[in-house]
Amino acid sequence: MIFIAVRFPVRPEYSDRWLGLVDDFTRATRAEPGNLFFDWSRSVEDPHRFVLLEAFADAEAGAAHVASDHFKAGMEAMSVAVASTPEIINVEVPGQGWSAMGELKPAGDR
Repeated sequence: MIFIAVRFPVRPEYSDRWLGLVDDFTRATRAEPGNLFFDWSRSVEDPHRFVLLEAFADAEAGAAHVASDHFKAGMEAMSVAVASTPEIINVEVPGQGWSAMGELKPAGDR
């Protein structure tokens, strides 16, 4: 699995509409056959920073994503809203998605 985490510093005037700006890109990516997940979060410390966690089944699926028309359109749309170059972590890890956390369970499930 290819796991990617990206931090997007967003211009303040775009912060409240960021998720709308990336909505088409998000929907199209989630519909890709090799996409495992594509999830946005907003920083609790900085309201102008968004974090994207995404994963693809393999390198080929990741390459298809980057070559897609919606990826190119998404990069263009985001370019006007980012305050600086986003930071990225891109690694290959074993597995095909999320696993259950062994150290924590709901109190009633012990």
